[in-house]
Amino acid sequence: MSVLEVTGLTVDFRQRGAPPLRAVDHVSFALEAGKTLALVGESGSGKSTVVRAVAQLAKPAAGTIVLDGRAAGRRGRALRAYRHKVALVFQDPFASLNPIHTVRHHLVRPLSLRPGAPRGAALEEEVRELLRSVNLTPPEEVAGKHPHELSGGQRQRVAIARALATDPDVLLADEPVSMLDVSIRLEILNLLDRLKRDRNLALLYVTHDLATARHFSAEIMVMYRGEIVERGPSDEVILRPAHPYTQLLAAAAPEPGASRSTLAAARQARRASQAARQAARAAGAGRIAEQREAAAGAGCRFRGRCPHAMEICATRPPDATVGPAHRALCWLHDPAAAGAAPSELAG
Repeated sequence: MSVLEVTGLTVDFRQRGAPPLRAVDHVSFALEAGKTLALVGESGSGKSTVVRAVAQLAKPAAGTIVLDGRAAGRRGRALRAYRHKVALVFQDPFASLNPIHTVRHHLVRPLSLRPGAPRGAALEEEVRELLRSVNLTPPEEVAGKHPHELSGGQRQRVAIARALATDPDVLLADEPVSMLDVSIRLEILNLLDRLKRDRNLALLYVTHDLATARHFSAEIMVMYRGEIVERGPSDEVILRPAHPYTQLLAAAAPEPGASRSTLAAARQARRASQAARQAARAAGAGRIAEQREAAAGAGCRFRGRCPHAMEICATRPPDATVGPAHRALCWLHDPAAAGAAPSELAG
């Protein structure tokens, strides 16, 4: 059963002297208890905006968010109750912690806001238990430290403990390891995975790393320019990507030990994408209107970079089924596109 359901989420940002910029366009998904859903895409695709909107830190232009069968509150007590159950782990663990306060202060504040909050000795034990749950020991010593006295990994563990202080049902992890040393990223991801199982959390894991998305999530959504272009079981999406954008993401980071044929296919995919992009640039001013039309959603937003672009891609891409629970916004997998001639955008 879904703990949190997002339907038609749309986020616009105002621009001076220009139409609003659509950062997220009709995104829908559901988070289930004890499972991880990964949201992947390159920088600027809108991943963090989705997280901020779900956490009620950014106001959506349209869409609904339902938590445990009830519409998310937008103000007052309803909003506070929602934020107790939907917690957020930010990308930068140093910027998300107040440098003038101790670790204890960062944990006591959310604990005190919880209904039936503990007091006195019980409160101190809750702080110690939170620190133990994220492997920060001895807890009494860590609680008295300031963020600058901790390593990056330790700070992120404090941020995770703070997110858990309100006893949430949903955890939103916005690229939680991208600011950390490579040597400790796996430790933090394993910690999140354990906490998800132990606390039966519904976890949304935002990343640009397809390898960790496949390893730690049951399902993957791929985002491009605010739109989900592919979604499905993690192995299906990573090993058999259906959308050309997902194929390029996978080709950019082939797995260790990949065969020569796989590496050759990756190089070919990158060259084809670069050629398509150069062709779009070479078209110059005459293509500006077409590019704006694509960005506005009149057609496939990826067609200017796609090595397989066809004339039919100027219309809205279909929601084509390519496998069990595996879908992609691409005409390559829709019978209606059979026999369509490649567009000159394909180079």
